[in-house]
Amino acid sequence: MVLLTLAMGAFSNAQEGNVANDSILKGEQAEKEAKEMQAQIDQAEKESVKAEKEAKKAQKKLEKEAGKIEDLRNDVIHKKEDIAKGNRKVNKLQEDMELDKIKGKLSPNDINKINNKIEKEKLRKLEKKLQKS
Repeated sequence: MVLLTLAMGAFSNAQEGNVANDSILKGEQAEKEAKEMQAQIDQAEKESVKAEKEAKKAQKKLEKEAGKIEDLRNDVIHKKEDIAKGNRKVNKLQEDMELDKIKGKLSPNDINKINNKIEKEKLRKLEKKLQKS
């Protein structure tokens, strides 16, 4: 009986040592897993920050392109207005010249001067169209 008691005592001490070793191993393993998880979280945060920066760059680029498009639209509108203004000048000069011809107020030199003004205006109109292209 004494032998049995001693054997049981020794066996229980051995199990307590194993339990202590197992809990230490589990604690170390849990620490390793926690470090790995933290490393993964850090990596994900870095990727997230990088993605946000790229998104901001893309947004700025889109806004810049939209601004350029708006500027081009405004330029086209202004060119059209300039061309229309030139056309109105040419038409007014031609109408005035025709009226003055009918009334007999124009000399041949005056007619040449008016025709030169009309040609210059038409030339400006063409140059503006070329610049637009």
